[in-house]
Amino acid sequence: MDASDSSGTPAPLSTQTRLVTAGRDTAAQKGFVNPPVVHGSTVLYPTAADLHAHRGEYSYGRHGTPTTKALQQALIALEGPQCAGVGITPSGVSAISTALLAVVKAGDHVLVCDNAYRPTRLFCDQMLNRLGVETSYFDPLIGAGIASHLRPNTVAVVVEAPGSQSFEMPDIPAIAAVAKQHGALVIDDNTWATPLYHRSLEQGVDISIQAATKYIGGHSDIMFGTVSANAAAWPKVSEAIRLLGVCAGPDDVFLALRGLRTLEVRLARHYQAGLDMARWLTARPEVQRVLHPGLDTDPGHAIWKRDFTGASGLFSIVLQPAPQAAVDALLDTVSLFGMGYSWGGFESLVIPFDCASYRTATQWNPGGPALRLHIGLESTDDLKADLERGFAAFNAAR
Repeated sequence: MDASDSSGTPAPLSTQTRLVTAGRDTAAQKGFVNPPVVHGSTVLYPTAADLHAHRGEYSYGRHGTPTTKALQQALIALEGPQCAGVGITPSGVSAISTALLAVVKAGDHVLVCDNAYRPTRLFCDQMLNRLGVETSYFDPLIGAGIASHLRPNTVAVVVEAPGSQSFEMPDIPAIAAVAKQHGALVIDDNTWATPLYHRSLEQGVDISIQAATKYIGGHSDIMFGTVSANAAAWPKVSEAIRLLGVCAGPDDVFLALRGLRTLEVRLARHYQAGLDMARWLTARPEVQRVLHPGLDTDPGHAIWKRDFTGASGLFSIVLQPAPQAAVDALLDTVSLFGMGYSWGGFESLVIPFDCASYRTATQWNPGGPALRLHIGLESTDDLKADLERGFAAFNAAR
């Protein structure tokens, strides 16, 4: 329950407190603080009358259990008052595909920002194309200029704020305002900041998705996705989830809920450590540029400061021109930065990347090799020392 002020009126709880308390029903859970992990498909009805009337809180495991209900209630609290419902999916990619399939039909047109997660592009170019849905791409920095790309049959605009490789920061409120004038829904991949630091539904977004594999889980041990929607879009999302048979396994649901309880504490550490490392890297002679909207020198900083209340531990750097052998020497020398295609867990990661081959609306030509870094929960002093060893190997091989 909310705390009460001196007049007896319940005072609204902070987001941090709601993350800890939402979805908890200790009476129903026989005193346990965590909900049971319900492994179940069949739900039995006590009488024929109940069966015919479909009376009961639960009807079938795929449609929900006490475990999924607890997680959904907590996620709704995190998303804020504009959230009408949250669907849970077995991966981040399935969250993307479910959101898109919920709103398109043959003959429709979808606009996607050019810095979107590559599997988003692949789903649009391959699956949606086969279904008769056309996709085109736009400069993520276009803002209200997106009006020139909208068509009479444009039903959705997909943004990612910021792009999880190149980190351009779109002006979501400006894009959403124009999209709504044309009757198009806005879908935001909000994995980077999570709703803790960026409540995109409050900024005109209709559907907010997350690869909850990342910061919601937080421990690199689940695959998970979420699809949150406002009142206008939730009926479509809910119907798509039901018709597609989308659901997540009970153990992963439980682990997502467990991770959500500590999201505020973990993400605060990722935020501060990430900025510390980004600032340190700006002074390194091996680094041309640091791509992090939280830096006041970043082109997207003003939008980040206006629309976000924090950042995560993920950002990119552009190295000075060097052969691939020098980059590989760096990667093979560091030991605290693992090489792996994920992020959001407790561990630090590094991968090389190059967007040039698949961006179509904008050019990716950073002027040197690019690395994406995820700053985990290790000591930043240790991480800096690890990168210093990597930079020494990089310089020796140039």
